[in-house]
Amino acid sequence: MKSYKIVENRKIWFVLSLVIILAGLFCLITNGLNWGIDFTGGSILQYNVNSSYDLKDVRQVLDTFNLSDYDTKKAGDNKQELIIRTVELDNDKQNEITNALKQKFPKLVLVRADKVDAVIGKELQRQAVLALIIANIGMLIYISFRFEFRSALAAIIALVHDVLVLISIFAIFRIPVDINFVAALLAIVGYSINDTIVIFDRVRENLKLMHKTAFSDVINESIAQTMSRTINTSLTTLIAVVTLFIFGGETIRDFTLALIVGITSGTYSSIFLACPLWAMFRGDPKTAKA
Repeated sequence: MKSYKIVENRKIWFVLSLVIILAGLFCLITNGLNWGIDFTGGSILQYNVNSSYDLKDVRQVLDTFNLSDYDTKKAGDNKQELIIRTVELDNDKQNEITNALKQKFPKLVLVRADKVDAVIGKELQRQAVLALIIANIGMLIYISFRFEFRSALAAIIALVHDVLVLISIFAIFRIPVDINFVAALLAIVGYSINDTIVIFDRVRENLKLMHKTAFSDVINESIAQTMSRTINTSLTTLIAVVTLFIFGGETIRDFTLALIVGITSGTYSSIFLACPLWAMFRGDPKTAKA
């Protein structure tokens, strides 16, 4: 069985993660996150244009209304639907925009017009943070009971890493953060910890067989033994998610993008962060039983 020097090269993995996270934190401090309408409040207008159209033409119409902020997306299987997210609009302004769009696209029909309250957005933020805290505490207790506290601490740090990487990517590229982002974030936490526990299980099994071997070597061997399973599982999942990203339409594109980033980061952190951190916390004793 081929072994890897994962633990010995841990500084490389730590620095790589730190660079991404620091870049994201810089963007957060300077520009903040690009909060979507779900969090900031505003209006969502959805139309069926009933013909092919160009978003440039839509933006030309919207620009005449001097909106402080808006976002347009094509939707639907045939890309003939239009979704506009913008600041909160009263009924008169909504009607004006609809009539202006009808002049440009005669077959256009208003499908829905919703308002999102900023108070709801703040509650969503609070609930998302609370859910993450509860999930991490629960996993810390579970992994400590199943393995040991040092492994649980390593796993939680890896999870926090995945969350920070996802937030960093969205901050750097100014991708809108909406309720779908929260759903993706929670899904990624579950996916990432599953990968980590699979490797930890193999470490525990190998500790019984390699009790005279240095713990770092047990970690490296366990990673090598589970590498094909970890990569194959992640690739299979990524193929499905990337397919959704390409063909699923604009309405779920940001959601699937978050999943792609999270799955990639989760696989990386399970192998290159959680395991080396566990070895580091154990002090890498001379033998596995020490």
